[in-house]
Amino acid sequence: MQLLDEYLSFLTRERKKSQATRRAYAADLRDFGLWLAAEGATLTSVRRTQLRRYLVELEERGLAPTSVQRKLASVRGLFSWLQREGRITQDPAKLIKGPKAPKRVPKFLTTSEVDQLLAQPFEDTPTGSRDRAILETLYSTGCRVGECAGMTLDAVDLHEGTARVIGKGSKERIAMLGGPAIDAVRRWLPLRAQVLRERACASTTALWLNRLGRPLSARWIFQTVVARAQRAELQNRLTPHGLRHSFATHLLDRGADLRTVQELLGHAKLVTTEIYTHVSIGRLRSVYDEAHPHGRAMNPPGAANG
Repeated sequence: MQLLDEYLSFLTRERKKSQATRRAYAADLRDFGLWLAAEGATLTSVRRTQLRRYLVELEERGLAPTSVQRKLASVRGLFSWLQREGRITQDPAKLIKGPKAPKRVPKFLTTSEVDQLLAQPFEDTPTGSRDRAILETLYSTGCRVGECAGMTLDAVDLHEGTARVIGKGSKERIAMLGGPAIDAVRRWLPLRAQVLRERACASTTALWLNRLGRPLSARWIFQTVVARAQRAELQNRLTPHGLRHSFATHLLDRGADLRTVQELLGHAKLVTTEIYTHVSIGRLRSVYDEAHPHGRAMNPPGAANG
């Protein structure tokens, strides 16, 4: 459909959506376009009742509520654009609600598990030094794997302990580097220069390089984190996003306010950050039970009242 192609071009050109996001939108909307064709409808003639039926059919296919919500978000974005462009007078998707998805508590490492991950022996090589620096940076900054992959030399200030990262929507923010991360990056930098010299590579501003002197991709960093977690013999499979979850949870556990964590994570909305309060509620319950005069630890069930 021509209108679909125009919208996808708009996402790339105006909204600065990544190629991965564009592919996801494209897949969702192509599927929707095929459904419309089977219904004998078009983007400019489809009715709200038809859209509701589309959601029902998605659920009948066995799609999880989160997947249905994602497809609905793609469709909403399309119709909102069509109305702004004057291609339709009313947005049929505006009042459509998808199925409620259960809130999932993000998986995270305990502080002892983070220590276990970072205490593993790293090879005394450029690769070993780089991998340690990547793990320290991911945990210290809480950045997304794509943000980490996109870090450049001029974006990192080891004196100030900061790193400029480019997040979703090409929004820039300042991430914090703690002492261990600063030390790890400082040890990696001369080895990075060594790799470039030995491989006679063209100069690059990318912070993370592979053994051939080429910038590391987000996929490579993802695989590195998974492999290093396995070497550390962590019970649960760890991904870069797991370190991001750990970063946020540990900050809240130690008294950071939600707004600060929101800014450090680069969340556009506070509600996105609020999921981490569910993780920390267990710690609050434990502290309360231990400290409050009428907490469970001091007044176990069945205890006599004074």
